[in-house]
Amino acid sequence: MMVFGRLLGGTAMGLALIATLAAPALANKISASGKNPPISTSASEGAPIDFGNDSSEYADDGECDDPRFEGPGMGPEPLLSNTGKDAKDCRAALEAGSVSLKGASEEPPADASIDFGDDSGEWADDGECDDPRFQGRGMADELVEADLLKDASDCREAFEAGTVTINPDYKGGDAPGIAYGDDASKWAHDGECDDPRFSGRGVARELVEEDRLHDATDCRAAVEAGTAVFNGDAEAEPAIAMFDYGGDASKWANDGECDDLRFEGAGVDKKLLPEDMSADASDCRAAVEAGTARIRPVYSPEYAAGAPYNSAGINFGDNASEYAGDGLCDDPRFEGPGAAVVLLDGDIRHDREDCKAAFEAGRIVLREDVEG
Repeated sequence: MMVFGRLLGGTAMGLALIATLAAPALANKISASGKNPPISTSASEGAPIDFGNDSSEYADDGECDDPRFEGPGMGPEPLLSNTGKDAKDCRAALEAGSVSLKGASEEPPADASIDFGDDSGEWADDGECDDPRFQGRGMADELVEADLLKDASDCREAFEAGTVTINPDYKGGDAPGIAYGDDASKWAHDGECDDPRFSGRGVARELVEEDRLHDATDCRAAVEAGTAVFNGDAEAEPAIAMFDYGGDASKWANDGECDDLRFEGAGVDKKLLPEDMSADASDCRAAVEAGTARIRPVYSPEYAAGAPYNSAGINFGDNASEYAGDGLCDDPRFEGPGAAVVLLDGDIRHDREDCKAAFEAGRIVLREDVEG
């Protein structure tokens, strides 16, 4: 069997994760698949509107239930499944001036654009959506922030059935009151939350106490997008370990180039071997300090600290590999500290349990040059 070349190349940050979008931006997106009847032409051009038909269960009830419209003439919960299916009511309401057409560029969300998360919540798989980012008759009666991104199957099924939609008014943890503070941090407005009271994919990897309450805009946006969670006001304990550069046992140590495959950048040698991992500390440390090398994210302690990661979009295959169940991922599509040193093409998609566990624990990532 041919050894799958995995040691070279850039960082493997091409995670097969569905990006979580901010709820307000999701509220009005139209499916690119064309399943929802489109507005025939832009309303701003004065052209006719394609009202669709009257196949909705709420048709002819005197209220417009098509989510392409808005106004006092709308039903209380206009569902995506009613797009183009309440023609008479919506036409009458539009003519009466009690509804208006939303901007033609505003479209309801497609399932593929939503990060539903995983099923780790206490109420997962109970037939009701418990994720507070959603609204509708398919929702549980009581919603808590702890279920954010943790009821994927229920919420996905309800969304596809049209019984829930993204709640455009969801403001993350604001309900009980999060004091976001101000934007005095030097890292404010950089697209990452730098306040150490938060955790999640939308939070910077390196957090310091001096940024507490000083990155309000970034942190608020991350919470609203579902990529950050507020952990309370108590000071965080320094649980994340420092990166271990190792020693200088490599025969290439102290040659002016970093030979450790955990690093990337101009200061890293192009030919990297497994036996040099953690064995060229001085060169690699010097390169990082000089800005010519950086730690590949999957090898950083902060990456593992961000677990669990959503593996829903990855085809892990089966457990047919002779190395399945050994605690290491033997599928050569992955890399990281949780991957085996020797990887064979024959094990592609044949070490499901090991690879799934390592991926969700933040110990491996998909190589950026392969598909999930």
